[in-house]
Amino acid sequence: MNKTTQYAALTVSLSLLAAGCASRSEDVGAAYVSPVTYQSYNCKELSLEAQRVSAAAAAASGAQDSRRTQDAVATTAAVIIFWPAAFLVGGDNAKTAELANLKGQMQAIEGASIQKKCGISFQRG
Repeated sequence: MNKTTQYAALTVSLSLLAAGCASRSEDVGAAYVSPVTYQSYNCKELSLEAQRVSAAAAAASGAQDSRRTQDAVATTAAVIIFWPAAFLVGGDNAKTAELANLKGQMQAIEGASIQKKCGISFQRG
């Protein structure tokens, strides 16, 4: 193999490994959650639910970002040190789905809050 072929093979390998990494938490989109879920909540209940979901989303975001870091380390090890480490890379679809669902819940709560004119302040982070 000449140098150009080796570099091309390495580039393709890195691309394939990176594709299996977990997404950054801020890159995970919200899953659809029906606003009907929160239709019967009053403003106080919406506020409490928003706090609960926000805390869960913060924890899920931390877990998602931690998994991404683990995948990046495994990818580096696979390429530089030991190729069987590539089997450790693959993200975590369950964590990503949980985070997407929590983001969707926050959007639905915010929508219900706006509809009921609760005046709850929702910050994007």
